[in-house]
Amino acid sequence: MDKRLLEILACPLCKGPLVYHKGGHKGGHNAEQELICKIDRLAYPVRDGIPVMLQDEARQLPADEEVE
Repeated sequence: MDKRLLEILACPLCKGPLVYHKGGHKGGHNAEQELICKIDRLAYPVRDGIPVMLQDEARQLPADEEVE
């Protein structure tokens, strides 16, 4: 993901910063690319290189999942 894009994107709910998760192999399956809001504990998917910044598309992070 382009660092310049990541610098201007913000969580649509709290307007806080987002952390880019590259995906890869995680927990026995291939994790997808996501932009994570640590404040709201939401993970917004990145599909074909395009961030999907919709709350309905975001994954709620479990309380026990560590956010890097």
